[in-house]
Amino acid sequence: MTAKKKKGFAGGKRKPAATERNATKKPTDRKKPLAAKGKPARELIQGRIDASGKGFGFLIRDDGGEDVFIPARDMNTALGGDRVICERTGNSRGGGEARVIEIIERANESIVGTFHAEGNFGVVVADNPRLGTDIFVKAERSGCARDGEKVVVKILSYPPLRRPDGEVIEVLGYPDESGVDVLSIIRSYDLREEFPHAVTEEAAAVPDSVLHEMLEGRKDFRDELIITIDGDDSRDFDDAVTVRKLDNGQWRLGVHIADVAEYVRAGSKLDREAYSRGTSVYFPDRVLPMLPEKLSNGICSLNEGEDRLTLSVIMYIDNLGNVVRHKISEGVIRSAARMTYSNVAQILDGNEELCEKYAFLVPMLSEMKTLAELLRNKRTARGNIEFDIPECKIVLDEEGRVTDVARYTQLVSHKIIEEFMLACNETVAERFVKEKAPFVFRAHAVPPAEKVQTLIGFASALGLTFRGNVNAPQSIDFARFLSSLDDKVAGVVNRVALRSMSKATYEPNNIGHFGLAAPYYCHFTSPIRRYPDLMIHRIIKDFLRGGDKVFKKYADTVAEVSKHSSDREKLAETAERKVDDLKKADYMRGKVGERYSGVISGVTEWGIFVELENTVEGLVRTENLPGEGYVFNPDLFRLDSPMHTFKLGDELNIVVSKVTGDRVSFELCD
Repeated sequence: MTAKKKKGFAGGKRKPAATERNATKKPTDRKKPLAAKGKPARELIQGRIDASGKGFGFLIRDDGGEDVFIPARDMNTALGGDRVICERTGNSRGGGEARVIEIIERANESIVGTFHAEGNFGVVVADNPRLGTDIFVKAERSGCARDGEKVVVKILSYPPLRRPDGEVIEVLGYPDESGVDVLSIIRSYDLREEFPHAVTEEAAAVPDSVLHEMLEGRKDFRDELIITIDGDDSRDFDDAVTVRKLDNGQWRLGVHIADVAEYVRAGSKLDREAYSRGTSVYFPDRVLPMLPEKLSNGICSLNEGEDRLTLSVIMYIDNLGNVVRHKISEGVIRSAARMTYSNVAQILDGNEELCEKYAFLVPMLSEMKTLAELLRNKRTARGNIEFDIPECKIVLDEEGRVTDVARYTQLVSHKIIEEFMLACNETVAERFVKEKAPFVFRAHAVPPAEKVQTLIGFASALGLTFRGNVNAPQSIDFARFLSSLDDKVAGVVNRVALRSMSKATYEPNNIGHFGLAAPYYCHFTSPIRRYPDLMIHRIIKDFLRGGDKVFKKYADTVAEVSKHSSDREKLAETAERKVDDLKKADYMRGKVGERYSGVISGVTEWGIFVELENTVEGLVRTENLPGEGYVFNPDLFRLDSPMHTFKLGDELNIVVSKVTGDRVSFELCD
């Protein structure tokens, strides 16, 4: 049982960040030291606390300066994640020492942790070791939690030099109970399983089918052969496609996207909730949708055989893969078939039974494959960067237990849909740049020069040459470099190259997409599960109905939506990754003592990370490596001792030694 995810630069997994917080005070930008007459100036520094479990912490400075040590006596009730103002008190260690003088923003109103009963009171040990403390709970505030259960505790007060006082507000259950691990992550990241009553009421009022009066002014595509292609377990279908080869040699590609904006009106309760969530969140055993099921799996989903409203992009593509003209319109479709990636791949591979069953689709599917290859070749030629980094598939049984962890296999059908969505997203972005519309773009900046230099230095140590301008690298430089690698070094160099990349974000200004080598790019194709897509659908629909005079009302909105959507995407990715780690660790818990071969996927001063063929990663600590005297070289990603060297990409044999929480530990073996 797996949840649908669309991955890659095309805009899939969102695939992680900190929980949204309520500030107790507005942030203050203190740049100048304060001084009284006759006294030396006080040096004030602002930042976020990174706490230890021993009471002390470090200030991660907003200005990017070196971290500052804060002794336990000077934490002034600050906990991990809190934003604070500190006064420097000394320069004896690293970036110096400081004491907290003001807490600007509390990071956590509630904490997820494990309850431990201790006589007539209890203690909650936080799941997050960076909190820096546990929480004291009086017996009458324990919520009847039992020793060892996972709980959510609300912090009531922050006594100086003591543990915070708290109250258990929810008991999640024992850690080994089914679903408690994922529920703990959901609570830790302040994600929502249920929709507020007012939102579900508003959703219930949405019609179950397309009404006749909704069709006025729409382009009717219901006579065309249009299909959806999604995962076996998918239940929400927000994109449908059709392809036809024209007599003039061009291709006519139709991408039809669910018209969610028709049902989720700006400022409605549904809209405010969708904005707050920002994105659907995908876990192996469940999905936390951006929209209620009535919409996401119902009227907005392009279900087979049912009339559905769309925002449709019809593209005409020449034999070089160029979109020579296009048309965007509000439409209505009726999907002819709900196809799966696996079935389409088998049909294209000649499966006789499926070819007979879907004989009416076989010619179009063949044309789709040809067109997708044409589009892919064009992207490759212009410098699209392909990273060969394995992704995982976590398989669960009916009880939610992990039965397998394996590499995710990309099929030809995945590539077809990816290419069509990319072409559509680029076409829409370019059109509205030219219309000078306020918009939400998907931006991927040029890599920072220092990270490119690290990649060049690493490549040189392997005897490889990266040709390109360090200060102004081009996508084609990376693409050519990565495509030139042989199998022996491709995996390790791909990892370092990926680390050199900037993070893709949503932006109100178009700066292009470096990874895709695309001068224009946006997310248009998934409005059921991403708010930026819904936002630009709204802009486009208003433009189609009212022209560019409608743009002014969005001028002050797109920046806010871009920032919020980027933050929510990052949070969702972090939560998804955390759950994946938990499920992988759960799978490996039954493998302690077993031997595997793996590849060094990360190197730090405290040890080496080894990735197995199934994508599970574990740590071999430095103290468990042979010999002693190891020195970490961060530029070359290696640990060196007088007798041994361990570097990124080395193949090793390991034995699974321990599994704790979401962490897997390995030891070397022959």
